Amino acid sequence: MTGPDLNFTIEGAEPVRYAASPQINFKLRVSNESGTRVHSAFVKCQVDLDVSRRPYTTREQQRLTDLGESLRRMLWTNTSVIVPSFDDVTLVDLPVPCTFDFNIAATKYFAAIEDGDVPISFYFSGTVFYRGVNAPVQAGHVSWEKEATHRMPIKVWLDMMDAYYPNTSWLCLQRDAFNRLLAYKTQHGIPTFEQTLITLLDRREAAAR
Repeated sequence: MTGPDLNFTIEGAEPVRYAASPQINFKLRVSNESGTRVHSAFVKCQVDLDVSRRPYTTREQQRLTDLGESLRRMLWTNTSVIVPSFDDVTLVDLPVPCTFDFNIAATKYFAAIEDGDVPISFYFSGTVFYRGVNAPVQAGHVSWEKEATHRMPIKVWLDMMDAYYPNTSWLCLQRDAFNRLLAYKTQHGIPTFEQTLITLLDRREAAAR
């Protein structure tokens, strides 16, 4: 008996509004053309940003300078999903967790894009469980050759971050740098870290004039 041969298509993407942390759900269409019923499947997915497959404005290029001189394919994340029982076609949510940490290359990339869409590639692997007539459950592999592409509007990412961090950007500092900033803030009686950074930047700009 031939096991299921799964194929994958991304049909859309939407931000998850009320998760514990920022997340985008990609609508994953899974099709099975073998005629053998799928009992379940554990599907793993590598998600890459195909950054060379779109043009960039001058402003976007300036913002992307921190990522290097040339833009190539960039790993976004790895994720997985359990696909429940189905015969021919099913639609499931493929969750992709997101972060606003600007030490992460993917975050820098998304934050630099102002309009349009982002080309994304999905590479699948995993295990599929199936059962034939009067046969026990068997396991097969999802071929490493299975992949899909999608062009996600940058608005999806922006709307998600606005929902979780309205009018806010998140910056992670090493402990030594944080302690120095805290000492400066306390010494000068500055009420917030935001105002401390603004004060330091204003003084640097004034000294450079």
